[in-house]
Amino acid sequence: MPHNVVPAVVNVDLTGPRINRHIYGHFAEHLGRCIYGGFYVGEDSDIPNEGGIRLDVVEALRALDIPNLRWPGGCFADEYHWKDGIGPKADRPVMVNTHWGGVEENNHFGTHEFMALCELLGAEPYIAGNVGSGTVREMSEWVEYLTRDGDSPMVRLRKANGREEPWKVKYWGLGNEAWGCGGNMTAEHYANEARRYAVYSRSYGDNKLYKIAAGASDFDYHWTETLMKQLGHLGCQRANNSMYQAVSVHYYTIEGTWADKGAATEFDTDQYYTTMRKAARVDELLTGHANVMDCYDPTGEIGIVLDEWGTWWNVEPGTNPGFLYQQNTMRDALVASLHFDVFHRHADRLVMANIAQTVNVLQAMILTDPDSKALVLTPTYHVFAMNKGHQDADSLRVDLPEGAPGRDVDGEELRTVSVSASRKDGRVLFSLSNLDAEAAVEVELDLRGGAVGETASRILTAEALGAHNTPETPEAVAPREHEGVTRTERGLRVHLPAHSFVTVEAPLA
Repeated sequence: MPHNVVPAVVNVDLTGPRINRHIYGHFAEHLGRCIYGGFYVGEDSDIPNEGGIRLDVVEALRALDIPNLRWPGGCFADEYHWKDGIGPKADRPVMVNTHWGGVEENNHFGTHEFMALCELLGAEPYIAGNVGSGTVREMSEWVEYLTRDGDSPMVRLRKANGREEPWKVKYWGLGNEAWGCGGNMTAEHYANEARRYAVYSRSYGDNKLYKIAAGASDFDYHWTETLMKQLGHLGCQRANNSMYQAVSVHYYTIEGTWADKGAATEFDTDQYYTTMRKAARVDELLTGHANVMDCYDPTGEIGIVLDEWGTWWNVEPGTNPGFLYQQNTMRDALVASLHFDVFHRHADRLVMANIAQTVNVLQAMILTDPDSKALVLTPTYHVFAMNKGHQDADSLRVDLPEGAPGRDVDGEELRTVSVSASRKDGRVLFSLSNLDAEAAVEVELDLRGGAVGETASRILTAEALGAHNTPETPEAVAPREHEGVTRTERGLRVHLPAHSFVTVEAPLA
């Protein structure tokens, strides 16, 4: 086989764990222009809206089959007091967003507005409760306000604010980053707090809560082990009844350091490869945390939730450093495609992931212009769109040879070809990334246990790794039909240009 052809064995008749659609989740924090000027423009805006919610943003996200939306933070969650965001807008108190730019927050976007947004999106809400500066009672009453039927003080308050029927809210976060902005706690202290908050966050009626403990930063396996020890060996039934059903972890990809993360659009090839190497470490991260959890939960009842992930660059020049506004390039798209391949391989334990963040912040899906009605879909948005067929599909194992293309990056090996696959409803979806900045490659899919019919393929690439979309050039990086798929005796051969992402979909024959 020629040296530039990489064989990949796929057993299309042997399915693995189901890929939870919630790994394609999103995150919206009161940070910069994510909520105000992003999702929410107010009822008086000349931008088409429903109850102040920007409808072109809703339409773009619905096209992704967005499964869930995490809110109100992030660090903001642990200084947010939900009762400030209900009732007549004129009566809602102003607060200061101390984490993100010190701006004044008028609380016009609160619980009812968020739930209306989720209904418009067709997405499940994931609410992060305030453990850092809040109280057990405050969170308990928020759950009651949203989800209880019948009669109680919080039910009467909800009805007085215009909502008769309770909402369905399954996913609840027990705080956020308790090791840092969520309280600067030790793992042992937070574990006790999580137990206490979980007990008083109750399920009402048929709304069964799925409680997510605030987990580790990066590779802090001690934090995860502390949370798992609390559940006890084979203690999952007890956990399902009263405590938490998942633990979270956060992992960001940065090329530089936290003090100087690197520029979003101006970077050289070496910086690109360093970014890809760091992105690839998410596999090590999930494997490490899963290994710790296996010791205490060998049957996999407790899930991992990677509820903050994505690239983090220096803010765009001239923008508020507390707003975390950054451009989004072909490099970001490949970080996303690589992450999803890893997520698919960890479908047995990874139950949810939330990219940070949906609009105008960090690795966003959508950028809006503050001075116009312009809306830009980023390269990362297109990866989500091309990959949405993996949601709730059965994963398929993909085996690449030991000698698959790679390169030494900062003393570590980076594989430059990444492939994942799944099947659902009689169709197979393959996702393929070529991380090589300069060289094309052919991937030969050796399909065993079945064959496929006529293929449909799309490609996302650009002339330059730093290519990105703007209001003036909204399709500089956009998917198009890909003609580089040919049929072979054993399956399919897929041409991958340099720095490209390709999907191939076909019915099972």
